[in-house]
Amino acid sequence: MSQGTPERIRNVALISHQGAGKTTLAEALLFKAGVIKRQGSVDEGNTVSDYDPEEQRRRLSLNATVLPVPWESYKINLLDTPGYFDFVGDVLSALWVVEGAVVLVEAAAGVEVGTEKVWQYAEERKLPRICFVSKMDRENADFSKCLSELRARFGNRVAPIQVPVGQAESFRGVVDILEGKAYLDGSDTAADVPAEVEALVTEAREALEEAVAATDDDLTAKYLEEGSLSAEELRQGLAGAVKSGEVVPVLCGSAAKGIGLAQLLQAIGTLLPSPLEAEPQPTVAEGGEPVAPGDGPLAAYVFKTMADPYVGRLTLFRVYRGTINSDSTVHNSVRGKDERIGQIFVLRGKEQQAVSSLGPGDIGAVAKLQHTQTGDTLCAANAVVQLQPVQYPAPKLSLAAHAGERGDEDKIFSGLARLVEEDPTLAVERDPVTGETLVRGLGEMQLDVVVSRLKEKFGVTMELKTPKVPYQETIRSKVQAEGKHKKQTGGRGQYGHVFLELEPLPPGGGFEFVDKIFGGAVPKQYIPAVEKGIRETMAEGVLAGYPVVDVRATLYDGSFHPVDSSEMAFKIAASMAFKKAFEQANPVLLEPVMRVKVTVPESYMGDCIADLNKKRGKILGMNPDGDLQVIEALVPMAEMFHYATDLRSMTQGRGDFEMTFDHYEEVPAELAQKVIEEASNQAS
Repeated sequence: MSQGTPERIRNVALISHQGAGKTTLAEALLFKAGVIKRQGSVDEGNTVSDYDPEEQRRRLSLNATVLPVPWESYKINLLDTPGYFDFVGDVLSALWVVEGAVVLVEAAAGVEVGTEKVWQYAEERKLPRICFVSKMDRENADFSKCLSELRARFGNRVAPIQVPVGQAESFRGVVDILEGKAYLDGSDTAADVPAEVEALVTEAREALEEAVAATDDDLTAKYLEEGSLSAEELRQGLAGAVKSGEVVPVLCGSAAKGIGLAQLLQAIGTLLPSPLEAEPQPTVAEGGEPVAPGDGPLAAYVFKTMADPYVGRLTLFRVYRGTINSDSTVHNSVRGKDERIGQIFVLRGKEQQAVSSLGPGDIGAVAKLQHTQTGDTLCAANAVVQLQPVQYPAPKLSLAAHAGERGDEDKIFSGLARLVEEDPTLAVERDPVTGETLVRGLGEMQLDVVVSRLKEKFGVTMELKTPKVPYQETIRSKVQAEGKHKKQTGGRGQYGHVFLELEPLPPGGGFEFVDKIFGGAVPKQYIPAVEKGIRETMAEGVLAGYPVVDVRATLYDGSFHPVDSSEMAFKIAASMAFKKAFEQANPVLLEPVMRVKVTVPESYMGDCIADLNKKRGKILGMNPDGDLQVIEALVPMAEMFHYATDLRSMTQGRGDFEMTFDHYEEVPAELAQKVIEEASNQAS
């Protein structure tokens, strides 16, 4: 795996909707470049990119994989990314460290929701891109339909630089519009343009000249004067227009038939920018200088971490400035710690090739770093800089982790912690009310993969279930009650006797304990025990085992025995009095209510509002946001555990939502009764 100079490196992400053929195309490009002797397939589970057992089993990419492809004088670092929505974290990581992207559009399916999403991500990063219409040999493949859809969705800057010769089962080659030459049946030898596509080629050439001329004043003048541009003018103008994002060229081909591959590699090399042509990478410090690519003190960004129980942690990084050397020491500016760098590797799938150093613009990996995590910056200790990290979407789906076997809880927790290091869109936390361990992610497939990886990598079985709702209990009335604990069993007895008054506090009032004892009816040394007995009972709950909140308890009377009274006796008496009073004080169950912000295309708004109403939601308002509508609502948490899945199916993946805790409110009586009955059944 040769190392490239920065001007000859091309860092490129392959992005698309699920199933457009990124991994198959990457495999075909590796084969075309002579890197592999045999082209593997996703179905057989033997591609360079999808080497993870989970990927092979599911036949889809779950991780971004680095695949260096040498082509002519270029070193093309291809990053094959997942297409499935749940694994968007790896797509965003890949797009953060590249200068260009290839957007695949499946020839039969056309522009899909995933195409729109990845296009938007590339747009946010201002990444120059190329479109590649894949699987042109498939049944129902239709290049012109794909082109129309791309233009309708993304504008007239989308311009073909190739025309297919045939399509579906008759697909046999491509015509390069700039050269006016055809490449047929997988051959890299130029041939004359077949008569059947001459008219299409002429039309596409005129459209391309017009699009390119419009991006440059000199070319506009030349085009208006002479009516056309030379091949060289068109080539140079196109390269400039692609790099500035003013033109998105469209190519096509078939990985299975090996058609259009050399032309795609050539386009990546000549049209997409090198690291030296990219915008400087922003830094975290306000007003801090962005890091310009090139020589200087080291600045590298960690974009992915892979946890392996045997090898340890493998850290993938992109060098922006300077050189990183094997067997050296660097500074982690995020953690404020030095890191010892051992052997540096260049990765191609799971294959690791040791290298002595990597320069600006290149991508590599190092094992067993002590402190470094995804999103960190590695830099020179005498030139500390912190590169801006990727902003990942917040987890949308929470499920409760239960050990498959008793006693495995600690193993599960440590395994989950390792997996969270790998995937920044995952989170693990303990619910303080229910005591459950919650695994949080973007969707059900992602969490299903977590379960499989725990078993495969760490040898533990975990089940994921719908979490318990962290209900609370409170009262609505003011009451008084007596609690007397009296026991005589030979020798010293037990005696504690209290009168309590309970009254509700406003929401958020917590707990207040008031001592109104006069004349020593309850001796001072036992009063802390009374409070402790109340607090312990509140923590366990009375109605359904959930914590009691927003209550004031006043100790106003009682009695004691000079021999038999003890702290324990008063603690028990206080607990009895509290329970008795609580049950008479119009007790209610409270549930957490979430503030939900749902962003959807207008056409799905009616369905989404109806669904939120069905979930006992209160719609607060609707606001337009560009082409989208934002619905704000308050919805009980109990109804929202699977909303990520519901919204995705309701909007074909186009909807998104954010959810934050807002307040607690009373559970409707009939639902509260159900919760109380379930709790009592579990307790019995």
